[in-house]
Amino acid sequence: MLTAKIAMRLPRRFFLLLAISIAIWSCTDKPSEQEIKKQNKDTGWEQLITEANTIGKPEWRPMLQYVAELHKKSTHEAVWPFEHEWEEIGPGYIYGPAFGHWDIVNQAIDVVNSHPEHAIKQMFNNIKNQEADGLIPGSIWMPNAESDSVTWDKKIGHPPFWPFAVEDYRKVTGNDSIINHFYSPLIRQITWFENNRKAEGEGFFYNDILLKEWESGIDEGIRFDDTKDGKFACIDATCHVYFMYQMASKWSKELNLDNTYFEKRSENLKKFIQTELYSEEEGLFFDSWAMKDPSLRSLAFETLFPIVFGVATQEQADRLIDDYLLDSSYFNTAHPVATVGKRDPKFELRMWRGPSWNSMTYWIARGCTQYGREDATKILMEKALDQSSVQFEKTGTIWEFYHPLGGSPKDVLRKPQTEKNEPCKDYLGHNPLIEMTRLYDSVKK
Repeated sequence: MLTAKIAMRLPRRFFLLLAISIAIWSCTDKPSEQEIKKQNKDTGWEQLITEANTIGKPEWRPMLQYVAELHKKSTHEAVWPFEHEWEEIGPGYIYGPAFGHWDIVNQAIDVVNSHPEHAIKQMFNNIKNQEADGLIPGSIWMPNAESDSVTWDKKIGHPPFWPFAVEDYRKVTGNDSIINHFYSPLIRQITWFENNRKAEGEGFFYNDILLKEWESGIDEGIRFDDTKDGKFACIDATCHVYFMYQMASKWSKELNLDNTYFEKRSENLKKFIQTELYSEEEGLFFDSWAMKDPSLRSLAFETLFPIVFGVATQEQADRLIDDYLLDSSYFNTAHPVATVGKRDPKFELRMWRGPSWNSMTYWIARGCTQYGREDATKILMEKALDQSSVQFEKTGTIWEFYHPLGGSPKDVLRKPQTEKNEPCKDYLGHNPLIEMTRLYDSVKK
């Protein structure tokens, strides 16, 4: 079998062949019940509901119990194209039942402590329909009132957060052998990014910059308002692929495989991000085009992603946290984190252009702990959970995203050009509120 070290010297087209050979080599049967702890489904949900009633502040618990029940309500029996029970994004999602994207990662992490079997099954569902070229479908649209077919786009990817969920499952269960089933899909997904999203020079891009199809998950994000078309390095995509290289290196080593290629690529990307995508003057990370033209720089929350993936230096992270993340005139709004810094001229109460998404606040807060900044983690989690709880008490639901200044979610816009112009209700995909509470409990003093 070719090693990753040899593959490093081959043209890119051969990297796909390498990945396919690894996939064939590492192919195993379906995980046994010994690998995935056998757990009665009802018992798992009961444990989640019990956990929701014992963590965090007492005033948060009605909301957390609601979230636990909503997970159960959103879960359906196995049906094609899934081999396991599957959990939809949330029954209030405007476009009907759907599965996938970074939503399912948030949902899996939310339940993993109390219902690990369900969590890992969602990750198996996630990789089940990986294409031959390595693409993992972004969103899988299930039959609804308007369509009786199952569809997904075979050309558009999505942010590859899913190894986080696999790692969290390992921590909870101690089942390290589970990576035997996820190693090959990870390598193949890296191959897809290498072959389809490699930027000019170093780094990676999302097709937002070319087609405005919002592959990054940030629909109509301000970073792409005035950019020219081109395969230019995006700060988010480059961080995401760095994370995949890191996981591939780690898992290769654990499986006694050569990790030379992945280790080298992760180090190269880290250096590139820390030097070429970072403004020493401003203390912020930017896309490559904004580094070349300062007039295109913005306070989009994606500039904080290097904290999430541990790619920033300690000095860079501390500066980001102290000067921007914890500053109420930037990202530390009443309901943090504003998806666009409040000082930015383009800040507005419209989807991804100002409103706060609990999932993004969670990832940024989780990243802060990597840098020993539990103080920031506590502030962000407490404020976000307090505000979410207040809105739950008023409206009886959880929302797709929230008013960053503490107002009603009904007063923020979704997509003005569409019929649905307010956040969706009962939206689980961006509300890992139980996990957020766990994180808060772990850092509170």
